[in-house]
Amino acid sequence: MSIPRGGNSGGGSTSLDLTPLLDASNNSDDSDQETGGKSNGGAQLNNSSSVSSKELRSSHRDREREEADAAMFVKKVGSALFYGIASFMITVVNKTVLTSYRFPSFLFLSLGQLTASIIVLGAGKRLRLVTYPPLQRNTFAKIFPLPLIFGFNMIFGLGGTKALSLPMFAALRRFSILMTMLLELKILGVRPTTAVQISVYAMIGGALIAASDDLSFNMQGYTYVMITNALTASNGVFVKKKLDTSEIGKYGLMFYNSLFMFVPALLLNYVTGDLQKAIDFASWNDPAFVVQFLLSCVMGFILSYSTILCTQFNSALTTTIVGCLKNICVTYLGMFIGGDYVFSWLNCIGINISVMASLLYTYVTFRRKQAPDKQAHLPSSRGESV
Repeated sequence: MSIPRGGNSGGGSTSLDLTPLLDASNNSDDSDQETGGKSNGGAQLNNSSSVSSKELRSSHRDREREEADAAMFVKKVGSALFYGIASFMITVVNKTVLTSYRFPSFLFLSLGQLTASIIVLGAGKRLRLVTYPPLQRNTFAKIFPLPLIFGFNMIFGLGGTKALSLPMFAALRRFSILMTMLLELKILGVRPTTAVQISVYAMIGGALIAASDDLSFNMQGYTYVMITNALTASNGVFVKKKLDTSEIGKYGLMFYNSLFMFVPALLLNYVTGDLQKAIDFASWNDPAFVVQFLLSCVMGFILSYSTILCTQFNSALTTTIVGCLKNICVTYLGMFIGGDYVFSWLNCIGINISVMASLLYTYVTFRRKQAPDKQAHLPSSRGESV
C-alpha cells in the first residue's frame, strides 16, 4: 500500500509504502493471539494437574486410613482372643491343681504366680526382649493402687476357683461386667451403647437364675468371687488409666505389680500357715502335678500380659466380658472337671442365658466396618472428678 506525496511540480511524485508496517502489525496480533492461547492452555493444564494431585493425595490418605483401621481391628480381635485363650487355660489348670489334686493352699499358688512373673520379666529385660523403667522412689506412687488390686484379685480369684464348681464360678464372674460398666462411667467418663447394656443385663439375669438353684452352694466361695468381681472391674479400669497417663508401660506394670506384692503375699502365706501346708504336700514327687503347678505359675504371667494387652487395644469392659466369654468353654467342661458340679434344670437354663448374652456382646463389639467409636464420651469433668 502506498500513499502519494507532493504535487505535480517537476513532473515527479513520491509515495509512502505502508505495507511492511501493516504486515508487522498483523504478525504482532497473530503472535499475541497465539501466546494468549498458549497461556490459557497452560493455565488449564496446571489446574487439571493440581486437581489430579489433590485427588491422588486424598486417595492415598484414604488407603492409609483403611490400612490403619484394618491393622487396629486385627490388634483388637487378636488381643481379645489371646486373653480369652490364656484365661481359659489358667482357669482349667488352676481347677485341676486345687481340686483334682487337692492342693491345700491357693495362697501358695498365687505366690508361685507372682514369682514366675518377676523371674520372666526380669530375665526378659536383661536379655533386652522387653523394656520398662528402672525402680525409683516414686514408682509405687505412680502405679498405686494397682499392686493391691492385682495381688488381691489373684488371691481371691484362686480362692473362688477352689471353693466353687467351674460352671457356677463362671456364672458369678459375670457380675464383674456390671461393676466395670459403672466404674468406666465414673472414672473414664465412657458410656456403653444400648446394645452393650442389654447384653450385660442379660448376662447378669442368667447368672442370678443359675445362682438361685445352686445345689452346691458355698458361702465362702460366693464371697470370694464377688470380691474378685469388684477387684477385676477396678483392675481393668485403673490399668487403662495408668497405661494412658504413665510412662511405665505394660511390662513395667506387670513387673512392679508382682514385685510390690511378693513380700505381702509371702507374709500372708506364713501367717496363715499355708506355706507349711504347701511344703508338706504329698504330691510334690508326682511329675504330672509338678508340671501342672509350674504351668499354672507361668500361665499367671501370660494371663497378666494378655489382660493388659487386651485392655490397651480395646477397653476395660471388653476385657472383662471376653474373660467371661471364655467361660462358655469353661462352663461346659467344668461340669466334668473337678467333679463338684451338681446339675439342676433351672441352674442349667440360667447358665445358658448368660452364655447367649456373652455371644451377643461379642457380636456387638467386634462387628467390622462399624463406627470406630462405639461409645459416646461424656464430658471430661465426669472422669476428672474422681
